[in-house]
Amino acid sequence: MRIGTGVVLIVAGLILIFAVNADIPLVSDDILGIILVLGGVVAIVATLIVNAQRTRTKHVQETRYDGPPRA
Repeated sequence: MRIGTGVVLIVAGLILIFAVNADIPLVSDDILGIILVLGGVVAIVATLIVNAQRTRTKHVQETRYDGPPRA
């Protein structure tokens, strides 16, 4: 998942919480919206953590010489 997926989940959840007044059987639309918002926040935080770990890499350049030793 990327940050865009988290944003989409948050927007969909907020739409369900504030804009939709539907009667979904077996589940409340407000509860479903809260779950989507929390899922979006978790997705964004997880993406930021993974990207932060990715930037902490160390690059080492090793030069090898396959001939007689230098004088």
